Amino acid sequence: PLEDSERIRELLNSKKDESELTMCTDVDRNDKSRVCVPGSVRVIGRRQIEMYSRLIHTVDHVEGELAPEFDALDGFLSHAWAVTVTGAPKLWAIRFVEEQERSARRWYGGAIGRVTFDGNMNTGLTLRTMRMKDGIAEIRAGATLLYDSDPDAEEAETRLKAAALVAAIRGTSRPAASTGLASSRTGSGRKILLIDHEDSFVHTLAGYIRTTGAEVTTLRHDFAREQLRKGLRPDLVVLSPGPGRPEDFAIADTLDLLIEKQVPVFGVCLGLQGIVEYFGGSLGVLDVPMHGKPSVVHASSGRLLQGMPERFTVGRYHSLFAERSSFPAVLSATAETEDRVIMAIEHKNLPIAAVQFHPESVMTSPGEVGMPILEAALSVLCETVAA
Repeated sequence: PLEDSERIRELLNSKKDESELTMCTDVDRNDKSRVCVPGSVRVIGRRQIEMYSRLIHTVDHVEGELAPEFDALDGFLSHAWAVTVTGAPKLWAIRFVEEQERSARRWYGGAIGRVTFDGNMNTGLTLRTMRMKDGIAEIRAGATLLYDSDPDAEEAETRLKAAALVAAIRGTSRPAASTGLASSRTGSGRKILLIDHEDSFVHTLAGYIRTTGAEVTTLRHDFAREQLRKGLRPDLVVLSPGPGRPEDFAIADTLDLLIEKQVPVFGVCLGLQGIVEYFGGSLGVLDVPMHGKPSVVHASSGRLLQGMPERFTVGRYHSLFAERSSFPAVLSATAETEDRVIMAIEHKNLPIAAVQFHPESVMTSPGEVGMPILEAALSVLCETVAA
């Protein structure tokens, strides 16, 4: 027990493990937001300890109410594959897995469970599992790699995860274990186009916006531009986060269309970066990527952050940032981190604003920070056009 308590202390104090779990939880919330009633997805347990025969885990418990137009199979498919075995953003991570892994995963990371006659389903991931065939035992294990991972520690973790099954085959003895949303109706009657840049948080973001009463349509970037050219006229466009750089998703082309049509724009993460580049700014690369990490932000000005605390904590998932040396004169930087990384911007003349952080992340307090910012984007930007 004393050794376990020390391992638990180390685990809870590990920023890497906290970032890893946070990423998985934010993506899981996103998976649920695709099929759940808006506002029903919530974290009911945060960084709770679970003990296994050889391993100690911290886990988050997330629940959501399945929307009436979906069934158990929809819920299952929305989570496949689980972020814990793919990484994020899922689409790009799965592409990387397919390109880099030398053997097919087959059963590993799949699911086993049951579907009952009343339409319910109960499944679990096939992890810590052994496949016996023709006298051969196949055991697979993995670990989550982040920028600040220790390669030796990650490999040791995979061996530890497989150790219980190896011991079962060899007959060796077992050693000690080691290591919700409330909103005003700001968006009522408004139609929002959320442009998806192949991101793993877009459904959570859409769910947050829907709780304002807005009608949200989510479209991939290329299809969104096609619909805009055909006459789609939303009240506000939200440029989602995403991997890569703005040019990977032709954000400049998107902004050309939106400015021509006088559609208000609110960007998140990659969206901010695309706006900065569009108006002539440059992007730099952080010395240390900020993925699944919280930061304290200082709000200095701007209508978007009016009424917010002067200092608040936000969740960050980015490596690129807006360079101050080439920051466009037509934009205002309205918030920054303690090391002066720009966290929020507003256009001085057009209804365009953005934040570098993720208002939908569990690290950005939903009721105190996340939702008020999204509500402000709806009211301030849309009212600017109406005026």
